[in-house]
Amino acid sequence: MSGIEWVVEAFGCSSQSLRDVAVLQNLFSGIIREMKLRPVGETQWHQFPGTGGITGLCLLAESHLACHTFPEHGSLCLNLFCCLPRAEWDFETILRQLFEADSVSVRRLQRPYESQWKQAVSD
Repeated sequence: MSGIEWVVEAFGCSSQSLRDVAVLQNLFSGIIREMKLRPVGETQWHQFPGTGGITGLCLLAESHLACHTFPEHGSLCLNLFCCLPRAEWDFETILRQLFEADSVSVRRLQRPYESQWKQAVSD
């Protein structure tokens, strides 16, 4: 059994949208609702002075959903880890819509819970 981690990066984003907590709250709400995730508390948001970048973290029963925005670079980094398999979510389309991203990179990583070495020894 293994979990799945999505590492998502968006570039060429509107710096204004990257400074807007409401846009990020909308993104998190959509991911949580559509992927049927289970938050264990309120999402925490921190907006940095100066650049206005935002860090968000939602602790999930499945693990976590986090983001960091960099308006001064027009980029957003998003990380979602689920301890149970989940259907794919269209990160690329949504990030292009919400943040006017020019490009989006989505990496999907399998996170095994048992080491491959331990499995080989027990077989």
